[in-house]
Amino acid sequence: MLNDFLTVLGLVASSLLLGAGLLHLIPRLGSLGKRLAAALCRAPWLDLPITYFTAAPLFFGPIYAGWIGLLGAVCGQVAAVCIWTVLHEAANRKRISGDRKHTRIVHVLNKKVGRFRNHSAVWITAGAVPIFWVVRVAQYLLWPPIRMLVRFPKYDAGEWVNCSRQKFEGLVGHDLIWCLYCDWMTGIWSLGTEMLRNVESFWCPIRFQHDKKCANCAIDFPDVNGGWVDARSTMGDVASTLDAKYPGPGGVNSWFGYQSRQAVLTVDGRTLADGQSQAGDAKPGP
Repeated sequence: MLNDFLTVLGLVASSLLLGAGLLHLIPRLGSLGKRLAAALCRAPWLDLPITYFTAAPLFFGPIYAGWIGLLGAVCGQVAAVCIWTVLHEAANRKRISGDRKHTRIVHVLNKKVGRFRNHSAVWITAGAVPIFWVVRVAQYLLWPPIRMLVRFPKYDAGEWVNCSRQKFEGLVGHDLIWCLYCDWMTGIWSLGTEMLRNVESFWCPIRFQHDKKCANCAIDFPDVNGGWVDARSTMGDVASTLDAKYPGPGGVNSWFGYQSRQAVLTVDGRTLADGQSQAGDAKPGP
């Protein structure tokens, strides 16, 4: 059992470090390498290295050695992050010299809450990585059929799911790896929220009974205050709202505040909001 654990740990750690080295190498391979590196920083191609580093080890470990293999895979991932952090900081020693221009996030926060608390908390956040990966898979598998069935908007995932913080001057080692994690995570969560805005406004455009919940949810679901009917209204009001907000056959059933609804359209010489237009009757105005 111990041999299986150590074998999986070693294989995962070495494979991830090799993959990280390859990602560092690719941008140095001329113009083609730079284009490839740019593609790998944006969905859908970003999903390949993300899956390699986050999900693949969690499948490999149990397949190879059951539960002890899963533990070995997780420990291998942790080891790879720690080793890469040390190597990256050693290679960028001049960029973390300690002056104000090159100060580090980790050092500032260590002073604020303590080194142990800060590092413990940030590693706990790593436990959410599989959750975000599953959300991304759901965006691939569930959203397209839902979108086609009820004509929800089509999204360019790359506008949300991408990584660019590696370009920020001064992010090294610990700071860089965790900022890239947040970069990826916030994009996935924001895209998922955007998709859910359509779901809520299409099937359940009714404000909540609790005012505090309405206030809290309005941050991510603006239609709470931008079109959903009052909690004391009737089903007739709900039906009227759906009739008014959605165009009918052939139209795109976006949430009420979606950007396409803000455009001014021309219909038979008249201008009106997109939400008022009928499919096939409108064309964009100048």
